[in-house]
Amino acid sequence: MARTKYQVLVIPYCIKDNEARFCVFRRSDMGIWQFIAGGGESEDASITESAKREAFEEAGIPMSCGYFKLDTCSSIPANCFKNAEVLWGKECFVIPEYAFAVKLENESLSLSREHTEYNWVTYDAAAAMLKYDSNRTALWELNRRIKLGMIQ
Repeated sequence: MARTKYQVLVIPYCIKDNEARFCVFRRSDMGIWQFIAGGGESEDASITESAKREAFEEAGIPMSCGYFKLDTCSSIPANCFKNAEVLWGKECFVIPEYAFAVKLENESLSLSREHTEYNWVTYDAAAAMLKYDSNRTALWELNRRIKLGMIQ
């Protein structure tokens, strides 16, 4: 499997007592909080398939769940990725990160070794916990869409 030149970000969310809750994950290698993030692979049929695969691998989220592609697309410096120059060459400076939302009815997840824990939290708590601006931007968009009734 070859790593492709893009990243996906997946935000699991649920609605409980008419309030949105978002699932944040603590990375085992850096100890930071973020959403599910990972790279596309050459075998993935689409960017959405990459998001589904990553969410399944990292949190056991069924691939049959409905995914919503957010408008948020961020640029990630290529040097954040191991072997980036070998994979994509010296002229690759940034790769795009595409954001997705997935609504879950069940808050119980099955973590991979990439994460040590997860928490279902409110918008404000998630925004305060997240390390990366790209995660906060995608969170803001998703929360706004929920509040406007554009996504259930």
